[in-house]
Amino acid sequence: MSFVSLDFALFMPLVFAIYWLLNKNVRVQNIFLLAVSYFFYGWWSWKYLSIVLFCSIVNYVAGLLMMKEDRHLARKAILIVCCVLSLGVLGIFKYYDFFVTSFVEAFSFFGVPLRAATLNLILPIGISFYTFHTLSYTIEVYRRKLEPTRDVVSFFLFVNIFPLAMAGPIERATNLLPQIYKRRTFDYALAVDGSRQILWGLFKKMVIADNCAPIVNDIFGNIAGYSGSTLVLGTVFFAFQLYCDFSGYSDMALGIGKLLGFKFLQNFNYPYFATSFSDYWKRNHISMTQWFMDYVYYPLVGKSDKLSYWNLCMIITFLLSGLWHGAAWTFVLWGLYQGIFIVISMNCTKSRKRFEKKYHLKDRLAWNFVKMAFTFALVCFGLVLFRAENITHAWEYISGIFSSSFFIYSHVTNSRLTLLLIGVFMLVEWFNRHKQHGLQIDNVKYPILRWIFYCALIIAIIEFSAENSQEFIYFQF
Repeated sequence: MSFVSLDFALFMPLVFAIYWLLNKNVRVQNIFLLAVSYFFYGWWSWKYLSIVLFCSIVNYVAGLLMMKEDRHLARKAILIVCCVLSLGVLGIFKYYDFFVTSFVEAFSFFGVPLRAATLNLILPIGISFYTFHTLSYTIEVYRRKLEPTRDVVSFFLFVNIFPLAMAGPIERATNLLPQIYKRRTFDYALAVDGSRQILWGLFKKMVIADNCAPIVNDIFGNIAGYSGSTLVLGTVFFAFQLYCDFSGYSDMALGIGKLLGFKFLQNFNYPYFATSFSDYWKRNHISMTQWFMDYVYYPLVGKSDKLSYWNLCMIITFLLSGLWHGAAWTFVLWGLYQGIFIVISMNCTKSRKRFEKKYHLKDRLAWNFVKMAFTFALVCFGLVLFRAENITHAWEYISGIFSSSFFIYSHVTNSRLTLLLIGVFMLVEWFNRHKQHGLQIDNVKYPILRWIFYCALIIAIIEFSAENSQEFIYFQF
């Protein structure tokens, strides 16, 4: 079930009404929400619900075993077994075919033909997200930063609460479990803000992302038919398609959470206003970035004080984050690209600050725009790897950008209208860049102006929604 489907438009009001009628008993409310969450996920495929249950049981039992165990080696053994089982399921469904195929191709390259069977399994929606949900809990219990729970309903609800079930954000048990335990009372102001955030997410997804999608598909699918400058434009459209698609989902997830009395972790903080590559990754897909930093980067770094080793660990961390996005060499190279440029960005911070101080550039708007434009250009170039079907496709696209046709204009259907919509969208985000989402407009003097703006967004969603609604991009991850 998708947030932008008619099914969900009927599902959500019914859930909302029953949920708050049950608010006198938090356990009954949690049981209802758990049942609803399993129904929501099972709407896509009931048979893959068994994988969610398996991951939930493994990590729940691991927490209980560690609670009874004081020996460090025994606790570590429990953690390792839990990680192997959880990541093993993810590996079988997401990476088995990729590694087997790559292994066979590597031997074939050296003239040693091999045969190996692939599984051709359908990737369960959200598996990367709920696997990381559960592991964050188990790791925090192992580190003694979180008390393991005996409440099986609360834990299973944490793993698969329906707003986060398909594409996150990747929640932390330390943030969400305490909210699940306690009785929730209806907060009108929180619900209003949640409704606004849902509306803003719908606008991002249905007006911006879905209108960028056919243009991106056309340009990436016909490289030879477009000039180099048009290929650059294609990467820009894809950047906004990806951002508005995923952050639109996150806005809707956070907004639905607020309707239910929850405060989920923020996942985006206006990443296209970042002034450096390291700043970009503090703003973009925040829950994933923080997960990899906390559970991969910092453990790898350990107590080392060598800058070169820190840099290597950062590159390895982003390599793994690239692989997390998809089982393809394009994602591995994309992760390597991110790692290299974030290391360059971090190592140049002091030099940049000295330069800004010398020429009195700090906090100057024009200089910040230059940094934003440069960062955005680097992000867009890397996204060629993210969008390309394979490495050959990516190479052809990059070669086309730097071809002699760069200064030739190629017409792209609907590109001007879509650019106008993107411009309006970016203006709204710019003026609200210090707020949690683009539609937090409480400070408007006259309430009627807010309602005019809400109505304008609804009309835009109806008027400019793409004819063929696109599936959320991050469902494939």
